[in-house]
Amino acid sequence: MKQGKLLVAALLLATLAGLFWWSNKKEAAATKAPAAPTTTKILEVPQDQIQSLTIEKAGSESIELKRVAGKWSITAPNALPADQDAVSSLLSTFGALNADKLLDEKAPNLEQFGLTKPSLSVTATKQDGKTVKLLFGDETPTSTGSYAELGGDPRVFIVASYHKSSLDKTVNDLRDKRLLTFDSEKLSRVELTAKKVTIEFGRNKDEWQILKPKPLRADQSAVEDLVRSLGDAKMELSVTDDEKRSLSAFKTGAAVATAELTDVAGRQELEVRKNKDDYYAKSSAVAGVYKVLSSVGSSMDKGLDDFRNKKLFDFGFADPDKIELHDGAKSHFLTRSGSDWWSNGTKMDEGSVSTLVADIRALTATKFPDRGFTTPSMEITVMSDSGKRVEKVLIAKYGNSYIARRENEPALYELSASVITDLEHAATELKTAPAPAPAAKKK
Repeated sequence: MKQGKLLVAALLLATLAGLFWWSNKKEAAATKAPAAPTTTKILEVPQDQIQSLTIEKAGSESIELKRVAGKWSITAPNALPADQDAVSSLLSTFGALNADKLLDEKAPNLEQFGLTKPSLSVTATKQDGKTVKLLFGDETPTSTGSYAELGGDPRVFIVASYHKSSLDKTVNDLRDKRLLTFDSEKLSRVELTAKKVTIEFGRNKDEWQILKPKPLRADQSAVEDLVRSLGDAKMELSVTDDEKRSLSAFKTGAAVATAELTDVAGRQELEVRKNKDDYYAKSSAVAGVYKVLSSVGSSMDKGLDDFRNKKLFDFGFADPDKIELHDGAKSHFLTRSGSDWWSNGTKMDEGSVSTLVADIRALTATKFPDRGFTTPSMEITVMSDSGKRVEKVLIAKYGNSYIARRENEPALYELSASVITDLEHAATELKTAPAPAPAAKKK
């Protein structure tokens, strides 16, 4: 009996000892210093020290890039503006390149790695006139990397394929593909001719207005979307592109729109035409005709009403300061003080006033008629922006809908009957704030 107990105790002790050993081993592994990096630094050249770069690829013309006054340009095979971000990305890869593996400290035969006739070489000239040349040979048997060497260095490395891809660039990869180079922050005028109408937009500070065909309130987001689309208009380039074919497609295509933009540097123009399902553009800022995304054409192929402000009031999402509403014999006067609303000295229920404000804010035109405004049955005046903005709107019944007009503006706005019904209902539901709860009696 005693022997059995001793055996059980021995087994328990052995189990505890094993658990203790395993726990200590796990903790040691967790606190063990991280393994040394397996990559090897090949290059370390700060971008600001590189003044020119040459890319040579077997079977292709060499590409030369030079930096003048801090700006990169393509100088060969043709002189072209460079995409500054694309060049910066290229330099970032080149200037801090790591190898996955140092294959040989001193390879006796470079031919076996394809380095006697490199498939790609990139040469950088630094500010001090010294050059750094990186050469790529064959792919590794697994096709996950390429053999590489540094000019004047006997070592052979294996570099990840994605590093080589980041350096293996064409002229089309590196050129500035923008069709317009205006400064959107300093843009003062935009003129769009589309659908047989010319619309001119003018900007005063950060606010756009329609100047032609007649002065009208502009939808700020719609104009900004147009400007953004024009700024993003780029050449769609591919190896199959043919300049003569693009020019022919442009000449025989149907006119879509023309945009003229004016900033502090001057005026630029972009003309877009559609041929079958493709869009082509010609710019005054860049020579040639280029295929563009369909979104460029659709953003320009718009009429006057697409850019008009359909909202009756401009106070937006800010809370107004005063509201005066006359609807037939009924009148409502509301004044905001802090977060509280008052009417003739009586504090009003915040929720009911918020509903009325939301319905006034939601008054939006369904279309812009030329006529139909008669004797107004409703008048709304809203003061906002600490009294700096006063907006007055008159609304008249028109068949099954309503026609509205802002004071001192000729434009008319057609409203659906439902928005007026909602507004009238919100006005009838205005109520005073509940009386405050009586203070608790002191014991």
